[in-house]
Amino acid sequence: MKKQLLFVIDSLHCAGAEKSLVTLLSLLDYSKHSVDLMLFGHGGVLEELVPKEVKILKPLKYTEFAASDVKSAIKSSIKEFDFKMLSSRMKYSMGIRKKKYSNAQKARIFWQSVSNVIEKNPKVYDVAISYAQGIPTFYVVEKIKAKKKFAWVNVSYRLDGIEKEFQSRFYDKYDRIVAVSDSTKEILLETFPAYSKKVDVIYDINNPDFITKMAGFGEGYKDDFDGLKILTIGRLAHQKGYDLALDACKKLKDKNIKFRWYALGKGPLIKEIQEKIKENDLSDYFILLGVKSNPYPYIKNADIYVQTSRFEGFGLAIAEARMLNIPVVTTKFDAVYNQMVEGKNGLVVDMNSNAVCNGILKLINEKELRESIVDYLRAEKKGNIEELEKFYNLIG
Repeated sequence: MKKQLLFVIDSLHCAGAEKSLVTLLSLLDYSKHSVDLMLFGHGGVLEELVPKEVKILKPLKYTEFAASDVKSAIKSSIKEFDFKMLSSRMKYSMGIRKKKYSNAQKARIFWQSVSNVIEKNPKVYDVAISYAQGIPTFYVVEKIKAKKKFAWVNVSYRLDGIEKEFQSRFYDKYDRIVAVSDSTKEILLETFPAYSKKVDVIYDINNPDFITKMAGFGEGYKDDFDGLKILTIGRLAHQKGYDLALDACKKLKDKNIKFRWYALGKGPLIKEIQEKIKENDLSDYFILLGVKSNPYPYIKNADIYVQTSRFEGFGLAIAEARMLNIPVVTTKFDAVYNQMVEGKNGLVVDMNSNAVCNGILKLINEKELRESIVDYLRAEKKGNIEELEKFYNLIG
């Protein structure tokens, strides 16, 4: 009999955890596993890459309700003479208006506001996995029946006060917690030292054959620009350090470098980033491409990959650039040395725009260094499919 698995994640937009999950799903043995996938947000570009054997579950009733406009939501509530969902939606909306909250705070406020109107899944699973922290973690504990429950942590997760207390009530209920790198585990245990005996490390799985294949087809840059192409991939959010990237971009422009810096991603800071591009006259230099289901042709045809993150659980986009032999300049975030070898497969720089700019200039100006990095990347071990065995051992 096949083992019944459930994965839960916020959505399948083009970000590290999402790409990692799609890769894992593409490698599973479906002769032995039956897989359901629960999403809180539908329509992500990576949904088209989910294997046909995976059953994407219907949206939750509240998810559909929350996606409708306010007028339609009110009409629906009146028609059904049921105001619970509307009340929960308003409670959450009012709860996050007061000030800027962290993702952990937003997740707590969401769950406290709407969990009472989210239905339980009646199916009993052998294994249920929350593949991201926050709402998926809460949902699997309270709304899913499973013989074993595992929680993935794929960011550097520092919590204190209310957030630590709130989330510990959920993590207490998991059989195992999986961190995606050694540094992610260390940071998690700073917050939750009591979990030291139930945290495992399974790196985000990246499949070099899949990435090389995907890099060979699909659209890439369309602007026929013949200068230096710099690429950054990441959600347009504070974590990814786009302010550092834009400042570094301006410094490169002022030095009359012939380049364009492309960014793949979307997120809450898009308007702020667009305004800064306009203010600094960078419209011809810093190009927002949105999200693409297949980012690999862009990576393959970039000259330098740059990551300006303030923190990462692992840094999957760096791993993908390395697999396509693209030199990397990255900030010195917590998990960076899980995969970077300074001066060998790229440059690790301090977390400021001067250092980022100087790292890029170093790769531009020092041809021998750039060539030695590319040679190192070509010889470097590609991918980490062996992590799949760790996953199988985990689920038993």
